[in-house]
Amino acid sequence: MPSPQHDSLIRLFRDRPPLAVEVLRDLLGCDLPVTPLVRVENPTFNTRPSDDIEADLVLTLGPPAAPLHGILVEIQKDTSKDPRQLARYAAALWLQLCCDATVLVVCPDARTAAHYGRPIDSGLTGYRLQACVLGPADIPAITDPRQAAAQPELAALAVMVHGRERKVVEAFAAAMADVPADHAPKYYEHAYSMSAPEVRRLLEEIMTSTDWPVYSPFAREHYGRGREEGKAEGKAEGIAEGEAKEAARMVLLVLEARGLQVPGEARARITSCTDLTRLESWVVRAATAQTVHDLFGETGERDR
Repeated sequence: MPSPQHDSLIRLFRDRPPLAVEVLRDLLGCDLPVTPLVRVENPTFNTRPSDDIEADLVLTLGPPAAPLHGILVEIQKDTSKDPRQLARYAAALWLQLCCDATVLVVCPDARTAAHYGRPIDSGLTGYRLQACVLGPADIPAITDPRQAAAQPELAALAVMVHGRERKVVEAFAAAMADVPADHAPKYYEHAYSMSAPEVRRLLEEIMTSTDWPVYSPFAREHYGRGREEGKAEGKAEGIAEGEAKEAARMVLLVLEARGLQVPGEARARITSCTDLTRLESWVVRAATAQTVHDLFGETGERDR
């Protein structure tokens, strides 16, 4: 069963497909077609008689109708997978796309990287696969926050491999302040999930000493130097307010869809209401009300 580290690594490469191209070209020296078109493809291949073989991630370079190159990304934490399976993946993708294919194996530890770095004899005369392996030695220790901000995916990988070096984690933490707010938590969670327990503890120590809003499990318990309760309360209020606004919008949408004119006073009453239960009852009534005044029910409710 895939581990959290495995899943985070795959999401890291899937969320930004050009990352695999950059790793192969810039870190491992592979010659790949130059094209801005990189797509995530279906990673499942069917072989005879009927079994499916599924890679972790499949990317194609070039236009959909005429791909220039295929890339298979495999995450390997140990040596349990038969290397010949990688040769099967490459052959299946070659047959499917009718173009060259490269296998990129990402290995968090050196022993596994060495295992899959050896040429793979498929058993078919003339077909020997040399996978491109990204191991710890190939991932730079990024200690410059500016470089980490410019290459957040590589910085997250650097934390996974070199996170026991405090400067690497400090650079990553500092870089997150310069990464767009909607992306920073994602990169942090990747780094946190992919790292060893001692690196996670260092991440916790460093991140809780900053003002950056972290969304990892430890932050929900420790972040903010005692401010977490207030943050949780404010977040709950924000969620309730958002639900009320959405319910009010639905009331108006149903009324307008039925052709009922909503006077300004009634509209203000609907949009200013924060009682979610009442708003939900108005949504139900809006479906059958003959007039907007019928929406508000009996005299007792109108007077409240």
